[in-house]
Amino acid sequence: MAPLTVSELRKSYGGREVVAGVSFALAPGECFGLLGPNGAGKTTTLRCCLGLTAPDAGRLALVGEPVPARAREARMRVGVVPQFDNLDPDFNCAENLLVYGRYFGLGDAAIRARIPPLLEFAGLAGKADTSIRVLSGGMKRRLTLARALINDPDLLILDEPTMGLDPQARHLIWERLKRLLASGKTILLTTHFMDEAERLCHRLAIMDEGRIIAQGSPQQLIAGQIEPQVVEVYGEDAPGWAQAAAGRYAKRHEVSGETVFCYVEDAAPLLAHLAQQPQLRTLHRPANLEDVFLKLTGRELRD
Repeated sequence: MAPLTVSELRKSYGGREVVAGVSFALAPGECFGLLGPNGAGKTTTLRCCLGLTAPDAGRLALVGEPVPARAREARMRVGVVPQFDNLDPDFNCAENLLVYGRYFGLGDAAIRARIPPLLEFAGLAGKADTSIRVLSGGMKRRLTLARALINDPDLLILDEPTMGLDPQARHLIWERLKRLLASGKTILLTTHFMDEAERLCHRLAIMDEGRIIAQGSPQQLIAGQIEPQVVEVYGEDAPGWAQAAAGRYAKRHEVSGETVFCYVEDAAPLLAHLAQQPQLRTLHRPANLEDVFLKLTGRELRD
């Protein structure tokens, strides 16, 4: 049974179609990423998948249940980490887990038995009686992840789980998510961090303007959508250099402010040329998922 199947999903607001025929399916035990710029339709898609927003058309099955017809039953087997923490500041850590567990019909004794291992998993051992008000942002995010696991869900839906966290907290959450995947959990992840998607996702879909414009593993998308090598050229003179010379050395290039991104099959000729340009700084690296994302969705700012 697929933990989530989405087929030809459509949703409009005010005459504008914000989700336009989206289809994808999750395999058991995988991490599937749903990526896209702001306004791409990701949040509306997630809300439809959870039965929180009624679709205009399409078919949805969440942990084997039709949505929205049996969305409530389906959500009993799903854990959700929302984009913004919504922990109750009047409760301590253990009380937040206890009250949330009751929503799933769990008895207090069963919930209390789950709290210590969940706090340990979240790196919050010894924090059961700690007020939410004194937790750091990283601690709150980890507690929200622990809360999402209180019902031992078949599927976890994570909406930007590391947004606003420092690098140490991000790495800790990545390690915990990898442990969940190793234990057989299935994860649907949205994120604006391309390195996060590249580290965690077995497969992903990139959305823009309500449509899926690319789908596959991170490695497949990088190999199929972008040149293998990237040379970034920096400096006040970089845009002028690009206009005069980049086309002779790069298969494709983009100018963004004082940075020129040169996409090449073989970087050696370009790097030899740039070695003779002391006014410019360079960074040579392999292509990555962020290059694919920006090629497909553009570099302009989205609100």
